[in-house]
Amino acid sequence: MNNTVLLSSFMDSFNKVFIEDDRWKSYLEGMAVTIAVSILAIIIGVAIGLTVAIVKNINLNTGKLKILNKIGDFYVTVIRGIPVMVQLLFMYFVVLFAFDYKIITGAIVFGINSGAYVAEIFRGGIMSIDKGQMEAGRSLGLSYGKTMSKVIVPQAMKNAIPPLGNEFIALIKETAIIGTIGIVDITKAADDIRSVTYEFFLPLAAAALMYLVIVMTLTKVMKIVERRLGKSDTRS
Repeated sequence: MNNTVLLSSFMDSFNKVFIEDDRWKSYLEGMAVTIAVSILAIIIGVAIGLTVAIVKNINLNTGKLKILNKIGDFYVTVIRGIPVMVQLLFMYFVVLFAFDYKIITGAIVFGINSGAYVAEIFRGGIMSIDKGQMEAGRSLGLSYGKTMSKVIVPQAMKNAIPPLGNEFIALIKETAIIGTIGIVDITKAADDIRSVTYEFFLPLAAAALMYLVIVMTLTKVMKIVERRLGKSDTRS
């Protein structure tokens, strides 16, 4: 009898959380938003991080780009020292208050935030490459820039894959706060449904499962990339 009551209660909760008013669509739409924001943020973060890392390396080895290097140092220090929630609210309410595209705003914020960490990852990857690689490239007549782009950076990218994967996973989970500026992502969708149905477990469990699926998928993709890069090194 007790099992029947529990099952009936669970099915009632399930119906309210997922079936009524097609609420399951809200979860899928929220998941799509989370993925979109994360992908855009990753692209922005990699672009910024790689640029800052290269500038730092050029300054370290040649003494050039001093101003850009100082700007890069300032950027990394400030971004890593301020909570991403504060950055999100500041960007939305102060800098881009007249900008209607909230998803783009979120992607920019998380991209800028991630870029500071990606910069350090790439910088470490570049510094891990033997200095003889640079000397070999220059001895072949390549300029410093071409040696960096053709020889150093590709190898640094391979070394940076594992920590980059961890950074991307952290970024995806950080986007859970994006609902504070009105974007309906996974967390916001679950919270909205919770507030309407007064059910707590199932909405939050569904959100947790969706994040887990995204993270596991990304982890699998990063492992495939790392494995293929490793095979290419073996062949060469």
